[in-house]
Amino acid sequence: MDINAFKMDGLGNDFVIIDNRQKITNLTKEQIIKICDRNFIGCDQLILIEKHKTSDAYLKFYNSDGGESGACGNGTRCVADLISKELDTKVVNLKTLSGNLKSEILGNNIVTTEIGKAKTEWNEIPLSEKLNTKNLNIKINDKDNKEYFGGIAVNVGNPHVIFFVNDIGNFDIEKIGPFIENHKIFPEKSNVTIAQIINKNLIKVKVWERGAGLTKACGTAACATVFASKSNNLTDNKTDVEFENGKLTISIDEKDSIHMKGPVSDIKEIKIKL
Repeated sequence: MDINAFKMDGLGNDFVIIDNRQKITNLTKEQIIKICDRNFIGCDQLILIEKHKTSDAYLKFYNSDGGESGACGNGTRCVADLISKELDTKVVNLKTLSGNLKSEILGNNIVTTEIGKAKTEWNEIPLSEKLNTKNLNIKINDKDNKEYFGGIAVNVGNPHVIFFVNDIGNFDIEKIGPFIENHKIFPEKSNVTIAQIINKNLIKVKVWERGAGLTKACGTAACATVFASKSNNLTDNKTDVEFENGKLTISIDEKDSIHMKGPVSDIKEIKIKL
């Protein structure tokens, strides 16, 4: 089977995008895992673009473990850029499992997407039991084996837990990430962020993505982190989140809706032989 597809990324958070609007490609879980495998094509997420009656398109996101994800901020920004070129428009409306996402193309490969309001109730995350989502009291250890307790749970289309620490360099995300992702209090697993407040307008993060593992950037993690930091008066309404390859700017408007602005790569056309 030959599939025409696109490859794009947002700050190194990379995607294989398949357009299912004209010709439908049905993929098995095994085929999705194969496409995402770095020894084959390789990506953090596979995105399917499908027809939708009231939006410009419907997006389905699949993590590299083959499981479906409700939201992907950087992926949405990439597809918005792709569709804006096709429709010759600066505003793109995309429907996802977690709701309608409006994106604006600002030029110079910069795209902003409105992610919407965060959810913070224990059953909205979801958690397996009723806990204080502002402090889950989960234990993590730094590289010196010193214990830290905390974890703020936020859902921005998918579940996130954020740990604010003094120095992210002193925490091994590859060790902490899989343990917290699969913690018994997260029935649908969770994305894991270790965050360090640099100042009121800058946060440095390391992210372990649910179903994808260590990732160079994660848009929804940036949104969840800024929402959590703003809720605790640690940062302002508009804050940069710094990843390995650059920054996303996250802002929270007067209606508590979260907006994510950042770069997307050029569009690369690829052929997949399965």
